[in-house]
Amino acid sequence: MGHDYFDLDAPLDGEIRAEREKARLLRKTRWWQQKTSSGLCHYCKKKIAYKNITMDHLLPLARGGRSNKDNLVPCCKKCNNLKKSMMPLEWQEFLEKQACK
Repeated sequence: MGHDYFDLDAPLDGEIRAEREKARLLRKTRWWQQKTSSGLCHYCKKKIAYKNITMDHLLPLARGGRSNKDNLVPCCKKCNNLKKSMMPLEWQEFLEKQACK
């Protein structure tokens, strides 16, 4: 008889969908316009065109993060794709390893 194990702390799909919807709504606010007005990626600090700015959750939704103003930052697509669902410390360690190569 097999057992199905799951992470009790992991958010449910419905919770993640709700948080993504909150993020979509925040993208339409004056707050997000001001947050992205510099055109800088939060991570690499490179200047990016507004149409290429993505919204990233510092603490990823899949790891329990929420779509609130303290957890959302503008970033370039490259950094967002590389970061995936890394926690802030994991992301920092990843960047440090990349710098050593």
